Amino acid sequence: MKINGFDYLQLPGADGITLNVAVGGSGTPVVLLHGFPQTHLMWRHVATKLATEHTVICPDLRGYGDSSKPADGYSKRTMALDIVTAVRSLGHSTFALAGHDRGALVAFRAALDHPDAVTHLLSLDVLPTLDMWEVMHGTTAAIGFHLYLMAQPPGLPEKLIAGAPDAFFGHFLDIWTKDPTAIPAEVRSAYLTASREAIPSIVADYRASATIDVTHDTESLAAGNKLAMPVTVIQQDWGTALGFDATARWQAWAPNLHHQLTTAGHFLAEESPTEVLTALHNLLTR
Repeated sequence: MKINGFDYLQLPGADGITLNVAVGGSGTPVVLLHGFPQTHLMWRHVATKLATEHTVICPDLRGYGDSSKPADGYSKRTMALDIVTAVRSLGHSTFALAGHDRGALVAFRAALDHPDAVTHLLSLDVLPTLDMWEVMHGTTAAIGFHLYLMAQPPGLPEKLIAGAPDAFFGHFLDIWTKDPTAIPAEVRSAYLTASREAIPSIVADYRASATIDVTHDTESLAAGNKLAMPVTVIQQDWGTALGFDATARWQAWAPNLHHQLTTAGHFLAEESPTEVLTALHNLLTR
């Protein structure tokens, strides 16, 4: 499946890999990064409308979709450099960046590591990696069982998921969606097929978030690194459910923050694209 009206390119990543990238529209560039267990197709509603005013760039992250799936290199620092490298190959030295779920973690790291490139940041329904691990504890951590599963050493997680991949990946498409019609059958099938073909790299992405990504976030925090650009965060009310202040968590990283809660499910760009588009338009005027 493809986003209507978009061209598909194979662009260079950080270390010789290639990214599958959909590009459409014209104007100032906005890069949209997908989450798990999805591909760039999750942006299909937002991207087509946004392309009437902007150049819209929708990559498959390394390890996902039709992008390269190397055995390693899944730190968010490397994945962020993939994005900066690919966008620069299109001739853009600066760009606005929006990410959902895994893509939001890549976007967060890109904005910290490349503040000269990222002008605005939109994050959908995540906390930064370090904060995520800090707020999950006790029985409430059961909501993130997949994080602990895929954090295990190579071998067991891949074998377990490969035993029933559609059940595993489909589970999240089901329980994280408040509006089941938001992900129609053909899109669901595309997500499941892509995920089924990328089990080792998806696990490697998650494993990095329990190892090297924590190290990088800890170092950034100790160095006092902040997100210098305007930042908008939209997320479900995790704070009430898990007992933490989500706004305060984000404020510690982003002094120029707009934080808002949504009544939509996790897959915001598909369940509530108008809400996401409005947030993007407002962010880009800041």
